[in-house]
Amino acid sequence: MKQGKKITILGAGNVGATIAYALAIDAIASEIVLIDINKDKAKGEAMDIYQGTSFTRSVSVYDGEYADAKDSDIVVVTVGSARKPGQSRIDLAQGNVNIIKSVMPQVIQYAPHAVYVVVSNPVDILTYAILKVTGLPVNQVIGSGTTLDSSRLRARIADIVGLTPQNVHAYVFGEHGDSAMIPWSLTSIAGMPMTTFCEQVRREQPSFSQEELKGIEDDVRNSGAKVISLKGATYYAIGTTVRYICENILRDSGSLMTVSGLMKGQYGMEDVCLSLPCTVGASGIREFLEPPLTAEETAKLLHSAEVLKSTISSLEI
Repeated sequence: MKQGKKITILGAGNVGATIAYALAIDAIASEIVLIDINKDKAKGEAMDIYQGTSFTRSVSVYDGEYADAKDSDIVVVTVGSARKPGQSRIDLAQGNVNIIKSVMPQVIQYAPHAVYVVVSNPVDILTYAILKVTGLPVNQVIGSGTTLDSSRLRARIADIVGLTPQNVHAYVFGEHGDSAMIPWSLTSIAGMPMTTFCEQVRREQPSFSQEELKGIEDDVRNSGAKVISLKGATYYAIGTTVRYICENILRDSGSLMTVSGLMKGQYGMEDVCLSLPCTVGASGIREFLEPPLTAEETAKLLHSAEVLKSTISSLEI
């Protein structure tokens, strides 16, 4: 009989293994299963993580087959090729869609009631593909989306104003990619609208210039590619991000985060997956919020949706 919470991770590459490690360190689940076509890699990563668990709270970490996903509360999807230096997330699309089409029907038969957290890129496209391939209820499929982008944004703003990221509330909407947009009208610092904070606290430079805002946007948009160019891959930040998402699912917290899911009329958008503020709990996606945006911000968000729809239309899903 199953005891405690169980998370299965599909893919034991850098991202999958780092997610498993982050989950094990905090003992987010009592059972963590690593599944990979490279069985030796999955076994080695599971052994390496498990051998350090005498210094953590009790957690079982092991490798397995698709059948071992049975009774999982969460299935984390990291299968597919990783982005290479100079390659866009969209460049990965058809190859990784093909992998999703092959793998997901085999997994879904063992874990039909799990919440699926999609991490593989292009994450919005693959979140959409999983919904179409599996027929799962829309609430059960969550893309990590712009959760990491929003964290990068908060960290960048915090550096500039000299506070911790916890004092900054800022979000990235839309695609986890080049068409992502930042709704600056929603940004707050230390409980104040960003403009008010700047006027009252940033005496030497009372407000962000348009050039400075663009610089922040460029930093956030390009930070993943920069890390890849420097070290060949990104995995630590997404590892902690997915740990955070999984923790809030298992705790049924109703926490608000910018994850990717299927749009059903939000801001007039339909039949596309992208990120908006969303409450997340044990059943997955509870509700997408539609905070008021300026006309310019709305136009940028709708453009992001059209970029994704254009890519979807070019693929065989």
